[in-house]
Amino acid sequence: EFKMSKQVVIPIGTAKPLAPYVPATKADNIVYVSGTLAFDENNDVVCVGDAAGQTRHILETIKSVIETAGGTMDDITFNSIFVKDWADYAAVNVVYAEYFPNDKPARYCVQVGLVKPEALVEIASVAHVG
Repeated sequence: EFKMSKQVVIPIGTAKPLAPYVPATKADNIVYVSGTLAFDENNDVVCVGDAAGQTRHILETIKSVIETAGGTMDDITFNSIFVKDWADYAAVNVVYAEYFPNDKPARYCVQVGLVKPEALVEIASVAHVG
Protein backbone atom coordinates (compact mmCIF):
# COMPACT_ATOMS: atom_id res chain seq x y z
CA GLU A 1 0.00 0.00 0.00
CA PHE A 2 1.37 3.40 -1.04
CA LYS A 3 1.41 6.10 1.64
CA MET A 4 2.23 9.63 0.52
CA SER A 5 4.61 11.55 2.75
CA LYS A 6 3.26 15.00 3.57
CA GLN A 7 4.81 17.80 5.59
CA VAL A 8 4.03 21.43 6.29
CA VAL A 9 6.71 23.92 5.18
CA ILE A 10 7.03 27.06 7.30
CA PRO A 11 10.22 29.16 6.98
CA ILE A 12 11.57 30.67 10.20
CA GLY A 13 10.12 34.12 10.81
CA THR A 14 6.93 33.53 8.83
CA ALA A 15 3.95 35.65 9.93
CA LYS A 16 0.85 33.91 11.21
CA PRO A 17 -1.41 33.39 8.16
CA LEU A 18 -4.54 35.52 7.81
CA ALA A 19 -6.64 32.41 7.14
CA PRO A 20 -6.45 28.64 7.77
CA TYR A 21 -3.48 27.73 5.54
CA VAL A 22 0.31 27.23 5.66
CA PRO A 23 3.03 28.75 3.44
CA ALA A 24 3.50 25.41 1.66
CA THR A 25 2.89 21.69 1.80
CA LYS A 26 5.44 19.15 0.57
CA ALA A 27 3.90 15.92 -0.67
CA ASP A 28 6.57 13.39 -1.58
CA ASN A 29 8.91 15.55 -3.71
CA ILE A 30 6.32 18.13 -4.79
CA VAL A 31 6.08 21.47 -2.99
CA TYR A 32 2.82 23.39 -3.27
CA VAL A 33 3.38 27.03 -2.27
CA SER A 34 0.27 28.93 -1.17
CA GLY A 35 -0.74 32.16 -2.84
CA THR A 36 1.90 34.61 -1.64
CA LEU A 37 1.41 38.34 -1.24
CA ALA A 38 3.88 41.12 -0.39
CA PHE A 39 3.27 40.96 3.35
CA ASP A 40 5.65 41.89 6.16
CA GLU A 41 5.83 40.05 9.49
CA ASN A 42 2.62 41.83 10.61
CA ASN A 43 0.70 40.90 7.42
CA ASP A 44 0.82 44.50 6.22
CA VAL A 45 1.45 45.09 2.50
CA VAL A 46 4.95 46.33 1.65
CA CYS A 47 5.95 48.40 -1.39
CA VAL A 48 2.49 50.01 -1.57
CA GLY A 49 1.83 51.27 -5.10
CA ASP A 50 4.90 49.45 -6.49
CA ALA A 51 4.06 46.27 -8.42
CA ALA A 52 7.72 45.53 -9.17
CA GLY A 53 8.66 45.87 -5.50
CA GLN A 54 5.77 43.67 -4.44
CA THR A 55 6.73 41.04 -7.04
CA ARG A 56 10.33 41.01 -5.75
CA HIS A 57 9.13 40.64 -2.14
CA ILE A 58 6.77 37.80 -3.15
CA LEU A 59 9.44 35.93 -5.09
CA GLU A 60 11.93 36.31 -2.22
CA THR A 61 9.28 34.84 0.09
CA ILE A 62 8.62 31.96 -2.32
CA LYS A 63 12.39 31.39 -2.62
CA SER A 64 12.61 31.11 1.18
CA VAL A 65 9.75 28.60 1.22
CA ILE A 66 11.26 26.48 -1.57
CA GLU A 67 14.70 26.53 0.08
CA THR A 68 13.15 25.51 3.43
CA ALA A 69 11.63 22.54 1.57
CA GLY A 70 15.05 21.58 0.21
CA GLY A 71 14.85 23.07 -3.29
CA THR A 72 15.80 26.05 -5.42
CA MET A 73 13.93 28.42 -7.71
CA ASP A 74 15.04 26.21 -10.64
CA ASP A 75 12.82 23.46 -9.17
CA ILE A 76 9.65 25.52 -9.71
CA THR A 77 7.62 23.99 -12.54
CA PHE A 78 4.44 26.07 -12.43
CA ASN A 79 3.35 29.52 -11.23
CA SER A 80 -0.10 31.02 -10.91
CA ILE A 81 0.14 34.81 -11.11
CA PHE A 82 -2.65 37.15 -10.07
CA VAL A 83 -2.52 40.89 -10.80
CA LYS A 84 -4.95 43.53 -9.60
CA ASP A 85 -4.44 45.64 -12.73
CA TRP A 86 -3.12 44.72 -16.19
CA ALA A 87 -1.23 48.05 -16.13
CA ASP A 88 1.26 46.31 -13.77
CA TYR A 89 1.82 43.29 -16.04
CA ALA A 90 5.05 44.58 -17.65
CA ALA A 91 6.61 45.54 -14.29
CA VAL A 92 5.75 42.13 -12.84
CA ASN A 93 7.35 40.36 -15.83
CA VAL A 94 10.62 42.33 -15.59
CA VAL A 95 11.16 41.23 -11.97
CA TYR A 96 9.77 37.73 -12.60
CA ALA A 97 12.32 37.14 -15.39
CA GLU A 98 15.19 37.90 -12.96
CA TYR A 99 14.11 35.01 -10.72
CA PHE A 100 13.83 32.52 -13.59
CA PRO A 101 16.93 33.17 -15.75
CA ASN A 102 17.15 29.56 -16.96
CA ASP A 103 14.28 27.36 -18.18
CA LYS A 104 11.04 29.21 -17.38
CA PRO A 105 8.25 27.50 -15.45
CA ALA A 106 4.84 27.06 -17.02
CA ARG A 107 2.41 29.69 -15.72
CA TYR A 108 -0.76 31.63 -16.14
CA CYS A 109 -1.63 35.20 -15.21
CA VAL A 110 -5.11 36.57 -14.51
CA GLN A 111 -6.54 39.87 -13.28
CA VAL A 112 -8.36 39.55 -9.95
CA GLY A 113 -9.40 41.29 -6.76
CA LEU A 114 -6.89 40.55 -3.98
CA VAL A 115 -7.41 40.09 -0.22
CA LYS A 116 -6.05 43.54 0.74
CA PRO A 117 -6.67 46.70 -1.32
CA GLU A 118 -2.95 47.64 -1.33
CA ALA A 119 -1.96 44.22 -2.74
CA LEU A 120 -1.16 44.43 -6.46
CA VAL A 121 0.25 40.92 -7.09
CA GLU A 122 -0.10 37.38 -5.75
CA ILE A 123 1.86 34.32 -6.88
CA ALA A 124 1.39 30.61 -6.06
CA SER A 125 3.97 28.01 -7.10
CA VAL A 126 4.52 24.29 -7.58
CA ALA A 127 8.04 22.85 -7.39
CA HIS A 128 9.51 19.36 -7.74
CA VAL A 129 12.48 18.99 -5.38
CA GLY A 130 14.94 16.21 -4.61
